[in-house]
Amino acid sequence: MVGLAYTSVGAQPQSGRAPAATPTFSKDVAPILYKNCTNCHRPGEVAPMSLLTFKDARPWVKSIATRVTAGTMPPWHADPAHGEFLNDRRLSDREKATILAWANGGAPEGNAADMPATPTYSSEWLLGQPDAVFAMQEDYPIPAAGTVAYQYFEVPTNLTEDKWIQAMEVRAGDPAILHHVIVYARAPMPARPSQAAPPAAGATSPQRPAPLFQFAEGTTRIPAGQTGGPPLPPEERKAPGPNDRPAPRQMGPPVGGFAPGQFTRVYQDGTALKLAAGSTLIFQMHYTPNGKATTDRTRIAFKYAPRKPQTEVHIASLVNGGLHIPAGAPAHRVDAEMTIGQDITMWSMLPHTHVRGIRWEYEVTYPDGRTDAVLSVPKYDFNWQTDYVFKQPLKMPKGTRLHATAWYDNSAANKSNPDVTKDVWWGDQTWEEMMYTGLTFSIDAMPVTPTAGQEK
Repeated sequence: MVGLAYTSVGAQPQSGRAPAATPTFSKDVAPILYKNCTNCHRPGEVAPMSLLTFKDARPWVKSIATRVTAGTMPPWHADPAHGEFLNDRRLSDREKATILAWANGGAPEGNAADMPATPTYSSEWLLGQPDAVFAMQEDYPIPAAGTVAYQYFEVPTNLTEDKWIQAMEVRAGDPAILHHVIVYARAPMPARPSQAAPPAAGATSPQRPAPLFQFAEGTTRIPAGQTGGPPLPPEERKAPGPNDRPAPRQMGPPVGGFAPGQFTRVYQDGTALKLAAGSTLIFQMHYTPNGKATTDRTRIAFKYAPRKPQTEVHIASLVNGGLHIPAGAPAHRVDAEMTIGQDITMWSMLPHTHVRGIRWEYEVTYPDGRTDAVLSVPKYDFNWQTDYVFKQPLKMPKGTRLHATAWYDNSAANKSNPDVTKDVWWGDQTWEEMMYTGLTFSIDAMPVTPTAGQEK
């Protein structure tokens, strides 16, 4: 039992004091579930059962106790020795002890009058009532079997002014067949400038800013769309299955997405992601047939900031597209590194591999030589991927190096391993692998500039 110790009702306490009362669902457990669990564990949500009422929770007492003891629910995988995070989902020791004492004491319901008010949810969306929802414009058919290449769907926003995304959430039409979604926003092409006058004699051209990021050589070349083996030249790559919604030539920056366990992203007050007027959203969809033919029409919801933010955030990635994991390797290491070219602030990191990924570590080396382990995920879980939001955002001055390391288990000891006999390269499909980190950052020397005619 973690934390507090409770004595079963009727037991004789050794100290002679009155025995501690067994916690009840109504008074002690329901407040914990409402605070930490029922956002997902309620009717119509992603969790397999509701925990809103005693009747809902009672059949699952043993499972609840097992998961709480193991620390697998609520899911959280960052090592507390490295970094503090705003979205830390862990229960406190007291909360764990209360739930376990309740379960071990017969899981009594208690007095109905002690029940807290049942939480209300303003909409189907975890983020609350959104300001805008954009959906794929068709019910796309997914076959019962086979491999489906990435499909891309364009969705016009018809926005007449710039908006600032404060929060986003992706909802699948059929979550059973959805591996991931990345939503990009392609801004309208700017009008071509008229013929500029030649520069005056003696005039100097404005100095270009240093590149934001410099990556280790050979790591950023991702063989997109390829599957089934070592990297091939683009002209030799073949899609793994039907691809009637190919990628457009221009995508734009990412503005949101979904991966197992990561449904929403809320940006801190004073920060937001820009969505330009007239943007077209592009949904990159990875489907995994599960034996039943179905259709999907995925949506993305946005909450907009009420006014122009102080800080514009951006999304980037750190990858190693040249990974190669030998067959049978139990702990194969893959590294990726980037050097920061301008002063930035790092707000969050989202590590992503497929089912062979078992562990992640991130280390920052500052220009003065100091090093800091900023995030460690010792037991990475493909089914619960998390965008780790730093409680204190990381200041990374120009010249800082960010180093990521991932480990993969390609052996028979990995029960999720699709095929222990095969070497593995970068690939889109779940039985292949990736070494990808999503980064949310802002540029310190770049304040948000007002949009013409708009002050909100």
